[in-house]
Amino acid sequence: MVTTGLGPRRSAVLRLLVVAVALAGALIGALGGAAPASAHAALTGSTPAQGSVVDQAPEQVTLTFSEGVAMGDNSIRVLDPQGKRVDRGKLRNLCSDSIVKYGAGLPPGLRDGTYTVTWQAVSADSHPVAGAFTFSVGAPSKTAAPVPEQKVGGGLTGALYGIARYLAYAGFVLLVGGAAFVLACRPAAALVRSVQRLVVQGWALLAGTTIAMLLLRTPYTGSGDLADAFDLGGLQQVLITKPGAALVSRLLLLAAAALFVAVLFGTYARLQEPAEESAEEPEDGGPGEAGEAAADGAEKATEGAGQQAANAAEQARQRKDLTFGLGIGGVIVGAGLAATWALAEHASTGLQPAVAMPVDVLHLLAVATWLGGLAALVVSLYWGPPVERTAVRRFSRIAFGSVVVLVATGVYQSWRQVGSWRALTDTTYGWLLLLKAALVVVLVGIAWVSRRWTGRLAEVQAAQAEASAVRAAEARPTETQASETGSQDSETQDSEARAAEADRAAEKDRKAEKATVGVSAAARAGNGVLTDSGAPTGDGAATVASAPASDKAPAGGTTTDGETAGEEAPDPARAAQLARQQAALRTARTKRERDADPERLGLRRSVLAEAAVAVVVLVVTTVLTATEPARTEEAVKATAGGQSTTGNQPQVLSIPFDTGGPHGKGTARLDLDPGRSGSANALRLRISDPSGKAVDVPEVKVSFTQKAKKIGPLPVVPKHAGKGHWRANGIQLPVPGQWQLSLLVRTSDIDQVTETKNVKIG
Repeated sequence: MVTTGLGPRRSAVLRLLVVAVALAGALIGALGGAAPASAHAALTGSTPAQGSVVDQAPEQVTLTFSEGVAMGDNSIRVLDPQGKRVDRGKLRNLCSDSIVKYGAGLPPGLRDGTYTVTWQAVSADSHPVAGAFTFSVGAPSKTAAPVPEQKVGGGLTGALYGIARYLAYAGFVLLVGGAAFVLACRPAAALVRSVQRLVVQGWALLAGTTIAMLLLRTPYTGSGDLADAFDLGGLQQVLITKPGAALVSRLLLLAAAALFVAVLFGTYARLQEPAEESAEEPEDGGPGEAGEAAADGAEKATEGAGQQAANAAEQARQRKDLTFGLGIGGVIVGAGLAATWALAEHASTGLQPAVAMPVDVLHLLAVATWLGGLAALVVSLYWGPPVERTAVRRFSRIAFGSVVVLVATGVYQSWRQVGSWRALTDTTYGWLLLLKAALVVVLVGIAWVSRRWTGRLAEVQAAQAEASAVRAAEARPTETQASETGSQDSETQDSEARAAEADRAAEKDRKAEKATVGVSAAARAGNGVLTDSGAPTGDGAATVASAPASDKAPAGGTTTDGETAGEEAPDPARAAQLARQQAALRTARTKRERDADPERLGLRRSVLAEAAVAVVVLVVTTVLTATEPARTEEAVKATAGGQSTTGNQPQVLSIPFDTGGPHGKGTARLDLDPGRSGSANALRLRISDPSGKAVDVPEVKVSFTQKAKKIGPLPVVPKHAGKGHWRANGIQLPVPGQWQLSLLVRTSDIDQVTETKNVKIG
């Protein structure tokens, strides 16, 4: 029995792919993991502001975002100090022009205390975003509703959704790129089983992940509970959103893609067969049969030449028409699938969406053509018949064009999403973009090595053609001499051929006679009785005994050993085993011949390295699409005066003081809104005693000093607005930076103190 293990070539393939998958997993863990998806729509402001203290309860709570979001009636919730919901439960759309603002109404007569605002939305590029903050009415209360930990877009649901997004990209690349490789580079690959599996698995992967993402949208953008994936009500709500509509459109396009794949590997593949079948039709025969066939062929050659030419022309026309039709249909389906991403993610919002969406479609198609074609070339080189050199050269040219398109569209997308050179190093999106660019450079470098191997393949082909021509020229004199000798002895050969034919006919007659005798003997033996030794008795025994000794196993008869005479017929199981062994030997011989070609071996290794790097590039791309664009992050920072998104609120300072006299201890709380230079700021001041109760003091003064630029002190005299409360409006701070705030508090005619604290102004 022949046993085969994992060959060194396949083992090397598996090792490299395992390394690539491990690196991809590490990138997913380091860059994303199960953490919530980065918000692409950022909160840029709110009323009341976070941490602020207002004298009277507001009529509503409003939120302002950096870009469009989708919200519902339960998207904004306001909780009182005991955790009870107090908002009216109806969302207010306050958007106007480029300002994205939503609000929730509040009832009148809210008690003093600290209120918690929680909000949740889905940004225009399909990613969920959530947050929470607090504000106080009158004075902060000792208790407040706990700020909930927002799990939207995170946890197990977020991890599963992220994996599905990555696999969807991979399925798209394999489907579109594999089909493009067959149509544009190597039509014969339509008959290669490994390429067929690659494209079909790409289709199945994209379809399965699309359905999974559609089911996971409800928990991904909502509760985070995986069981909500089967909530039909939530699924109905998902279908009316832009991401849901894009996923449904993708499923409809995949139905058309299934028809495309069926035609590609059905009718189109059959049109590639005739040339291969026609080479297998001739069969070997005897000299007489060969002579007859040659004579008949010579007679019919003239009559059939015209018909064969017409059939060949018709087949070529069908192949050309079908290739053109599949090419047009494939471009339409591929562009439609790419558009389902462009219409629901980064390109659909932000700067120049009308230009960005078509550019994004071209970018995705270029990626799929390059990386998907690369995958098809890998499986063709490792698990298929030898790849034609022309097909490799054709793919090399198409890959180069794809890289050009990829670079052009990538530069535009980078400018659109980053906006400045500084953002490349100051933001997560910028770092990921630099990592992707470095990986693409590595990928192009390996592709250049593959292109050099392809050039060597072409040179070897030319050398082989030249060697064949030399061998043909050397064999030509021998053929001429043989033809002259053959013409002289043709009559002798004809007579010998006729004699050989007669001998074969006689031999056939003898075999037929033996078979007839054996059948008759078997029939007579059937009337006898077998002894314990297996020998027949009666007439059957006599008949068998009278048979010639040379005819030991007549068909259907019984021998003296108890064995049937038909045992000479081949055993089906044994024949199948022999066929499998012969097939294994042929496969091993084909692999040895293929591995003996150093140029092809080098090409396979370089292409496999390309595929491994491509896996990592695809992972980084997936993480990049789930990260807040650098331009948005920088805009939020600019709006917040250099603070983070959660710090995009008024500057809140708590300054304890002690004047040294009776009742001289207390705390001053200052709110500076919006805390930016170049605009009018409002100052709210509250003085409280050690127990937290608001108290009045004879005098309060505030001043601002910018020591670095020698500005100030700029005095501010707040006006008394109620017991323990003071206000000042129109405070102008000319430049951003670190300012020193000085607070003077006088609690009696002789007891006063000045406290200082730094505050950052944007």
